Amino acid sequence: MEIKKNITSIFMVPTLKVPKNALRGNGFINAYIKDARREDHYKDSIYLLFKPENLDKFREFLDSEYERTKAVIEDYDYEDGFVVVVYQLNEKYKEDFNLIKQGKYSQTSALFQNVFPRTITIVRNGISKDEISLQYRIFNKADDLVNFWEEKLGIDLKEIVGKDFEVWEGWDESKEILELDKIKEKCAIEKS
Repeated sequence: MEIKKNITSIFMVPTLKVPKNALRGNGFINAYIKDARREDHYKDSIYLLFKPENLDKFREFLDSEYERTKAVIEDYDYEDGFVVVVYQLNEKYKEDFNLIKQGKYSQTSALFQNVFPRTITIVRNGISKDEISLQYRIFNKADDLVNFWEEKLGIDLKEIVGKDFEVWEGWDESKEILELDKIKEKCAIEKS
């Protein structure tokens, strides 16, 4: 199941310090700021959606998360094997999260930006390659992202807006809310 990672997953999940291989290995799909099916919402938290293939392995992961951090608030199951784990966001990044929601990525604090690695190792077809991380490129307005947006929009960003531009899409709250029925629909389409 391939669902495009949203802004919550790209910029908020890494602050939880959950090992990437633990996320990938347990069927992590995406993260959201709230769950549309639930009336009660936790303040300053995010909802991580999983569809684990191995429930015993997932239970071990979940138990280790409860031991590793006090940030896990709750976990609950949905039909068809989906599981949600709710994490409290770290208060020290509150202003940075607000800037992310305003689309002001390059204005986030150095403390926040240092959570993200400068380089990551990508493995394609069994070959490892180090690349500059997406977040680093966004925070620093990397030339490849500037060029992408200039080509897409057909404008010279530096000329038109000077230094006051960002190189990533803005916050769209509708993409940041867990709507399980839509995800299940997308899965059904992918299977057919």
